[in-house]
Amino acid sequence: MKPRVKLGRQADEGSRSGPKALHVDDRVSMPPYETVALVLQGGGALGAYQAGVFEGLQEAQIPLNWIAGISIGALNAAVIAGNAPEMRVKRLRQFWETICAPAMTPPLPHAVEHALFHGSDVTRTALSFFQASSAAMQGQFGFFHPRFPSVLPWFGGASNAKSWYDMSPLKATLERFCDFDRINAGEIRVSVGAVNVATGNFSYFDSTRTRLRAEHFMASGALPPAFAPVEIDGEFFWDGGIVSNTPLQEVLRASPRRDTLAFQVDLWNARGAMPDNLVDVAERLKDIQYSSRTRFVTDTMQSEQRYRTVLRKVLEKVPEAMRKDDPWFSLADELSCGKHYNVQHLIYQQREFEHDYKDYQFGASTMNSHWAAGLDDIRRTLANGSWLEPPNNDAGFVTHDVHRVKASAKPGGA
Repeated sequence: MKPRVKLGRQADEGSRSGPKALHVDDRVSMPPYETVALVLQGGGALGAYQAGVFEGLQEAQIPLNWIAGISIGALNAAVIAGNAPEMRVKRLRQFWETICAPAMTPPLPHAVEHALFHGSDVTRTALSFFQASSAAMQGQFGFFHPRFPSVLPWFGGASNAKSWYDMSPLKATLERFCDFDRINAGEIRVSVGAVNVATGNFSYFDSTRTRLRAEHFMASGALPPAFAPVEIDGEFFWDGGIVSNTPLQEVLRASPRRDTLAFQVDLWNARGAMPDNLVDVAERLKDIQYSSRTRFVTDTMQSEQRYRTVLRKVLEKVPEAMRKDDPWFSLADELSCGKHYNVQHLIYQQREFEHDYKDYQFGASTMNSHWAAGLDDIRRTLANGSWLEPPNNDAGFVTHDVHRVKASAKPGGA
């Protein structure tokens, strides 16, 4: 059951000189998974990469029925689930074009920004610093802006004393681009993660248990001290990335267990070079902190599933008469599992011109670059048709990563 692929046009304007992008022709042949999930990590401006991945999934007509997200991943999830299938990519594009504009001043003319971005390494680095500085000083349109007057850290009590920026514009933006009745209608299950400020406990707001509003998605992205906690039903919540920036466990540990294909889209790479200076140290610290050790999660889940699968195989060899009415066999049957789990791991790859401010470096050219990278990565992933097959091993669990394959093909790769 291999997907039909062909070489197509060059990738979008973000990758001006890379290899030709692979296009999926019509529908990818899909095994009958019970759950097909899109799992979206937090990462601010890097989230346009996830939008590119989704465009590729939509292009291949992958039948998603669950989206789990944290922070910017939650906002992308809202736009995807909150629109009709034929409008999702278009509305995602409009959402990103909106929040990538400065909050107060006009954006750079397109021709100027394009020339700087596609000029030398120096001009591209200068543009990225300018865009990040702009976000810090004036905010992003329809997303956030600095509090005026500025917050005094040693004064408390006032509702605006808990953050540097006001995120209230995001509520109107989400309500403009998302149909919350559609989100709650159950066409796609939606889960977003946040942290309860009072208890420190991690919470998932799930459309199968809670009627989701704009506030639930805003809470998932309320990273302190930039943003204030969001109140939901009398409790206050911060960005879920404080505890875990990757909602993969929520999908893989769902009960009852189901045959699952998960597209895990990460924005932070846990692997990286030794920092050379303090700027590199700040960037590497973010990468490690927010990557949330996704590979550790998948390794742990694979180990757990292997035990469940082996237990299931052993129980199948025990005669029914021996198992009947024995509580230990009943418990073993409950703990065992013969389901299959397939994780397609897509990780955004760092660009040379990006630094520790890459998560708040908003700008049209940068957004297009991230988007194109995501689209190219998912097309290359889907080109490996056998990767979508259920795992045929004693674990019932498999992971694939197009970048790891490329790395391992080189001397010393891992």
